[in-house]
Amino acid sequence: MDKFDLYLNLLLEWNKKMNLTAITEPADIRAKHFADSLTCLDTGYIKDGDSLVDVGTGAGFPGVPIKLVNDSIKLTLIDSLNKRITFLKNLCAQLEIEADCIHIRAEDAGKSKLYKERFDISVSRAVANMSVLSAYNLPLVKVGGYFLAMKGKNIDEELEAAKPVIKKSGGKIREIQLHQIAMTDIVHSIVIIEKVQ
Repeated sequence: MDKFDLYLNLLLEWNKKMNLTAITEPADIRAKHFADSLTCLDTGYIKDGDSLVDVGTGAGFPGVPIKLVNDSIKLTLIDSLNKRITFLKNLCAQLEIEADCIHIRAEDAGKSKLYKERFDISVSRAVANMSVLSAYNLPLVKVGGYFLAMKGKNIDEELEAAKPVIKKSGGKIREIQLHQIAMTDIVHSIVIIEKVQ
């Protein structure tokens, strides 16, 4: 809990210098950033020791909260803005967690030999629509691994439109889980896509 408090304080401090979050009330940060991020662990798909990439991580959500709760995961944070990467490197040092903080565009990461099909799990939150997300995330996932897309409650139409991209990227929709964020009445969906080929 001390580390989450430190995270909150660093987020607010750095947010004065750069736009990291529009949510600035401590209670809202705890619910809408921290608790929301941790719903990924409730899916049951993230296992001890997994390599996990957070694509378009921004201020570190959901990757850093997941790592704080399960330190055994090997965390990689990807973002296209270098100033966010500067914040994330500082954050991880202060929180005493290991993470690779990579300044790269998601579409370039998927084509890079360094990152292509390297991860057990890919996660994304509030980045883009399902078609774009699938094209960004699935190339990073090993066959047999999973992409967890954190989306709003009503996902059917967006998911239907994304099916051709998911298939082309070697993915198969495994399930859609609904999660209520602790301390709120907000319900969102996590779309679980397995990398099958």
